[in-house]
Amino acid sequence: MKLWLLRHGEAEPRARSDAERNLTEVGRAEAARSAAHLLEATLGAILASPFNRAQQTAEVVRQTIGYSGAVETVPWVKPESDLREAMLYLDRRSESELLIVTHQPFVGLLAGWLVHGHRDQAISMATGSLAELEGDSIAAGLMRLVSLRHPNG
Repeated sequence: MKLWLLRHGEAEPRARSDAERNLTEVGRAEAARSAAHLLEATLGAILASPFNRAQQTAEVVRQTIGYSGAVETVPWVKPESDLREAMLYLDRRSESELLIVTHQPFVGLLAGWLVHGHRDQAISMATGSLAELEGDSIAAGLMRLVSLRHPNG
């Protein structure tokens, strides 16, 4: 099982609501650079937060890698989402390769939970950062961090 976790690209600082913040041009470039690392992947699904910046990041990835499926919008990957809800949902997925486009602090907490098995060691992810995790199943402490790529580093 391979799981990629992508933090959305840089977003505008303000909008009518946090959910309505859009990617900046820098954010689109970050998303494209991170997507380049997924060109060899055989993604079974792309899941994304309903927030504009995550949807836009997912669309940049979809276009960059030529993914023919639709981006699935899922409500459990917002910035303050509950890890337990995410784990219940992910346990029902059958894809062998999956990409989740989401936000901090959720993405760092989820990555840390999957790799270390607890919430006390979140993985730091800048905008546009892409983490690749691998394991027999998506479960707390049972995945290995294969790589962590930052688009500007």
